[in-house]
Amino acid sequence: MDLFTLITLLIVIAALFAYLNTRWLKLPDAIGIMVLSLCFSALLISLNAIHPAWFGLVRRAVTEIDFGRVLFDVMLSFLLFAGAFHTDATQLRIERRSVMLFALIGVLLSTALVGTGLYLIAGWLGFALPYTLCLLFGALISPTDPIAVLGILAKFKLPESVKLNIVGESLFNDGVGVVVFATIYRIVINGADSISAGEIGLLFLEEAGGGVLFGLALGYGMFWLMRSINHYQTEVIITVAGVMGGYLLAQKLHISGPLAMVVAGLFVGDHAREEAMSRQTEEYIDKFWELIDSILNALLFVLIGLELLIIDFQSGYWLISIVTVVLVLLSRFISIWVPFNLARRWLDLDDNAPIMLTWGGLRGGLSIAMALSISNELPHKDLLVTITYGVVLFSVIGQGLTMERLIRRLYPTD
Repeated sequence: MDLFTLITLLIVIAALFAYLNTRWLKLPDAIGIMVLSLCFSALLISLNAIHPAWFGLVRRAVTEIDFGRVLFDVMLSFLLFAGAFHTDATQLRIERRSVMLFALIGVLLSTALVGTGLYLIAGWLGFALPYTLCLLFGALISPTDPIAVLGILAKFKLPESVKLNIVGESLFNDGVGVVVFATIYRIVINGADSISAGEIGLLFLEEAGGGVLFGLALGYGMFWLMRSINHYQTEVIITVAGVMGGYLLAQKLHISGPLAMVVAGLFVGDHAREEAMSRQTEEYIDKFWELIDSILNALLFVLIGLELLIIDFQSGYWLISIVTVVLVLLSRFISIWVPFNLARRWLDLDDNAPIMLTWGGLRGGLSIAMALSISNELPHKDLLVTITYGVVLFSVIGQGLTMERLIRRLYPTD
């Protein structure tokens, strides 16, 4: 199937599911589209019993989609920039201590807790998983997905400080998670002697620090160009070029493209709004990036649902997947509760915040993409992918659908 035909089919499916959700289901966009996509995938799976040749054709078409490459190389830059651009940077500065604390300490602590817990659980259930492979799973499942978080939380009323911490953490912790994942993956492939503590620190500085600095430079470059003209069409093109060219250059420089997009989006959304954009330009750029965000979110959650067709679900995987969902939630709570209590006096958060940050920390396409990027030559990849998919499904659907009820219980408006 050629690229244009594939993109066309995905757009048509996404549009149909978005319409059905808006017209009848009336769920938050991300949840509704993903539920419909899962139902569609289940229907296609039933074709396997009726007409295996047809199902095989569909499955091969989905297999041709390199989910990791589509997300990391195409979608992620646009989605992160759009999310950061629409985030209140001024308010985010107020919450910067807690956001960075949760994004850094939270991910590292969660990685260790999930990895150790999975190692013990897997051994108890009869799966001989190496400890380093369990830590690799901990690294890919610990970062909360900004795409899923932004797509769902936008629909709910939540105290601004808590909402900013959930959104801000999700925007920044994926950069930390990717570096941790890459480091542990190298150890899994080459052995523990392949990388030293100094190299790990240097890798983090290069990826994360370089991404932040590059994002600032990129954001200022777009701001400077937009300030020198007043032509909304050109200014929209500048933001698109900045995102696409900046992300490509970040990859070539081996620095964190996701962090660069977040920082650039925050910079443009803050400074350019105040000093470089006319009212007309601001309106058009806002609407443009809102539409880009909506379209790509719809496509992403359609793809997540369609991945059901190629995941090898085995009967023995269900129990470990269910137990791991509980493990990930418990680890998430501890990784928030510990830094929250250690830095309580400096944080402007109430006592309900750890629970809300735990339940609002959704996993999504990023975790699946990292799981699918693991080499097929590694043992137990199918198990890790299945567990990851199970956690993501529960996170987006289970946590997403109950988010409003939890918010009402923790923060009653009456």
